[in-house]
Amino acid sequence: MKNRLILLFCLALIFSTATQSFAQLSKQEKKEWKKKAKEYSKNPANLKQLIDDKQAADDLVASTNQKVTQLQGSISEKDAKLVELEDQLSQLRGQLTATKAELAQAKETPAAPSPMDFSKGVVFKVQIGAFKNKNLTKYFENNPNFGGEAKEGEPQKITIGIFRDYWEADTFKKYMREMGVKDAWIVPYRDGQRVEIKDVLEGVINEKPADASN
Repeated sequence: MKNRLILLFCLALIFSTATQSFAQLSKQEKKEWKKKAKEYSKNPANLKQLIDDKQAADDLVASTNQKVTQLQGSISEKDAKLVELEDQLSQLRGQLTATKAELAQAKETPAAPSPMDFSKGVVFKVQIGAFKNKNLTKYFENNPNFGGEAKEGEPQKITIGIFRDYWEADTFKKYMREMGVKDAWIVPYRDGQRVEIKDVLEGVINEKPADASN
């Protein structure tokens, strides 16, 4: 008797929730559902299993919908992060392009010689003499203010001082002569190679200071 009451209650619940749906069914569909209702009234266990299965399906749908919502939120966050990374990548590409342009321009523009790098550009030294029997080459290395040229079979030429400005070299030459080095004279170098004075003095003579004298 108790099981029958439970069955009737379940059937009433099913019919109450499905009334609107039944109203839309055809006569044939209503007849088939009435037949099924009679079958479930004879076998309450099947009805209970049906209800349990439906509840489990509803729980699964709810859980799946929750996971879908979480995944959609995660996808939105990743999309935002992707947009941010693409923006950073675009900025880095712009910086790389600008750097390449600067490097290309730097390659095309000859670098001015460093004030301390006397191996590049034009410099002036003061030669104080040429000696056959004196070998001072061991003092040349790592000493830009003292140097010379040593060629086999020729006197060793000794220079003192190194200047970017011709007139500074000329003043130093005069000091050397006042100190007794009568043969002191200026010798020019371009990129480390000795050259003729006339090849580097173009424009220098015109820039001679007003107080300079021979």
